[in-house]
Amino acid sequence: MKIAINDRRKIQAIQESFSEMFPYLKIEFFSKPYKSGDPSPKKFMKSSSKTIGECRTVHSNGTMTILPNMTVTDLVDGFSETFGLSVQVFRKSGKIWLETSATVNWTLDNENKMGEEMSNPLSEDNL
Repeated sequence: MKIAINDRRKIQAIQESFSEMFPYLKIEFFSKPYKSGDPSPKKFMKSSSKTIGECRTVHSNGTMTILPNMTVTDLVDGFSETFGLSVQVFRKSGKIWLETSATVNWTLDNENKMGEEMSNPLSEDNL
């Protein structure tokens, strides 16, 4: 999947595109960078109604290519290095969203599959 990045684009549009490909993952944007593998302070999370231009340090336009075999680190680093954006991936687990800071070396596909497993209750047919 390719996602266009420019200052006028809303965070929500990028989140929706990402969630179409990975329904058990979500991507959040932050106003301050953090070290990969560390938790992101919630107080720096940007509202989905904000534009990309309101939360980045590098104001170049372009396209972010997101592939299922990318690791969480690859995605986070790609957004940061190319577009000056601080992002974090969260995985669904039942009714809550877990930050993937402990599994940054997993692929997005593996994260999504784990989210699906954690969000769908076991039925007797699956036992």
